[in-house]
Amino acid sequence: MNEQMQRQRSANCSGCGIKLQTEHRDRPGYLPETAYNRDPVICQRCFRIKNYNEVSSVSVDQDEFLRLLSGIGEQNALVVHIVDLFDLEGSLISGLQRFVGSNPVILAVNKCDLLPKVTNWNKLRNWVQQRSKELGLRTAEIVLCSAKRGQGFDRLLDSVSSLRGRRDVYVVGATNVGKSTLINRLISDYSDLEQELTTSRYPGTTLDSVKIPLDDGHYIIDTPGIVYPWRYSELVERRDLDAVMPAKPLKPAVYQLNSGQTLFFGGLGRFDFVQGEHQSFTCFISGSLKIHRTKLERADELYRDHRGEMLSPPAAEDVDKLPAWQRHEFRVSKGSRSDVFISGLGWIKLNGTEGAIVAVHVPRGVKVLVRPSLI
Repeated sequence: MNEQMQRQRSANCSGCGIKLQTEHRDRPGYLPETAYNRDPVICQRCFRIKNYNEVSSVSVDQDEFLRLLSGIGEQNALVVHIVDLFDLEGSLISGLQRFVGSNPVILAVNKCDLLPKVTNWNKLRNWVQQRSKELGLRTAEIVLCSAKRGQGFDRLLDSVSSLRGRRDVYVVGATNVGKSTLINRLISDYSDLEQELTTSRYPGTTLDSVKIPLDDGHYIIDTPGIVYPWRYSELVERRDLDAVMPAKPLKPAVYQLNSGQTLFFGGLGRFDFVQGEHQSFTCFISGSLKIHRTKLERADELYRDHRGEMLSPPAAEDVDKLPAWQRHEFRVSKGSRSDVFISGLGWIKLNGTEGAIVAVHVPRGVKVLVRPSLI
């Protein structure tokens, strides 16, 4: 490699300032080898924004992301936090409140199209408000939306308009929550982006956040997607993402169980009804993931003999790539209406009020908890 080529390879993106790299397509600063011949040299993300008004997702780890957030509280800003309704507790940014300070937060709850059409949306909004409050986040507005179907975006844009004033808008969220779709819509509604980009270099300068100029001199700041290791979407092989991330409305699967029965979710997790009266449980998981019922006393043997085959995904060659399973036991109180939530995989609703002892087996590190029923 000649000296000029080496100098080019160490360059930063002329658009957003991130250090350029050619190895990892889904990480900040990526551009194809051949793109180093461009003048100026910009990363693929900035190229796609400039030429197609399209934002592609990039991600950073927690420490980098928290450093990026640390300055928001000192700014006069509006924060739009996008979460995934299918994985609310797994995608909500823990501790966001202490970073944003007194700045208002709009909570955009994406993927609402996954729920049954008969869902009571007012009750759902109240549920989200209560859960976000319990998780330490104060919200100025909660908007239920679907990036995939374009539902709720007009209301979200109205909320941004009414709360923004003369502020910059920071858009934050975990990976795979639909952040890029929202950014694209904000670009088309608030920014004369094409004209701005043809007259000056792209104005983003810090790490891998991207500053998109607005018509009034302020900016939309698109922050990178944060990677949370406790979500299945960060654990499984890329080819198995469709099995854990539903693309179509959920078809709840109801099981009448006696104590001492087990449900396997492919080879990715397991739910044990350990003790309690005969009752029904509703599984809200991707329709692409097969559920197998067996007796609790046979569950360990079944998993040992059939993981990667009948119990899949993951495929046999990927089984040992996941962390070893960890057992979580919960006592659900009598009279309560509860979900057993598994981050990135879905949830199991206890339909009875008799109480129960249940256990969940998932790869070590996956977030599991009991919460008030979503539906």
